Amino acid sequence: MSLAIVHHPAFDAQFDAAHRFPMSKFTRLAEILVEDGLVSPGFFQPIPAPESWLELAHTPAYVDAVLTQRVDTATEKAIGFPVDARVAMRSRCATGGTVLAARLALERGLACNTAGGSHHAAREGGAGFSVFNDVAVAASVLIADGEVGRVLVFDCDVHQGDGTARIFADDAAVFTLSIHGERNYPHPKAVSDLDLGLPDGTGDDEYLSILPDLLRTALERARPDIVFYNAGVDPHVDDRLGRLSLSDSGLAERDRRVIGFFRDRGIPVAGVIGGGYSRDIEALARRHSILHRVASEFA
Repeated sequence: MSLAIVHHPAFDAQFDAAHRFPMSKFTRLAEILVEDGLVSPGFFQPIPAPESWLELAHTPAYVDAVLTQRVDTATEKAIGFPVDARVAMRSRCATGGTVLAARLALERGLACNTAGGSHHAAREGGAGFSVFNDVAVAASVLIADGEVGRVLVFDCDVHQGDGTARIFADDAAVFTLSIHGERNYPHPKAVSDLDLGLPDGTGDDEYLSILPDLLRTALERARPDIVFYNAGVDPHVDDRLGRLSLSDSGLAERDRRVIGFFRDRGIPVAGVIGGGYSRDIEALARRHSILHRVASEFA
């Protein structure tokens, strides 16, 4: 069985190429996955997340503000771009994509979104290029619908998953783990169930050496029915916002060890792409495709 990959054209809100957030990477990533034969017979296309899903992780006032494009100026500044109609639809579709990837993972063992990982959005509002916290919404939907009882969020984006940590701070059903650059955004950090902040310049060997203990500890403490894996590529040495020093092969081995650990134990994994920042969209999109290539080894 081929890897289930979720995509929607609306993932790309068509920002100007000069914008700090490399929006066109989502379109190019999907093209690369098709060109390289990783999509068969085609993408799974999600529905835009409905209001009822979004309100499981965000306040009704904030959800309404996004859906009606009335987000206040301070929140838009924290997010990093205006929340217009295209951004609102992109955020709904990316969130719907992570819900669909999670449900496909429950059916098939493993599935990946071509977006997702917007982990800075908290209950009251967005931040750090994150409008809705797609993983938090998806975890909440699965729990509310009785599809799972316990969830592990295994977040390897270079920036701490502060929004996710805050949303689930008092929820014993969701275990949040974040491996991130200690000196990187956000400031101050939230408190995840398990945090590991890494020094600037951390490379492949040091990064990979920490994974076995973290994986075992997460499994023992979370006892998850599903894992949401944030495979951010911003720990890469060439990332504009990363400050760590992983290579392409280091990212691939990271993904292989995380996905393989849980799949070897029969635990479903839903992958999201997380952060990655470069003016070179071709290189960045190919870097994001590492998740899907490695996941295909386990499909």
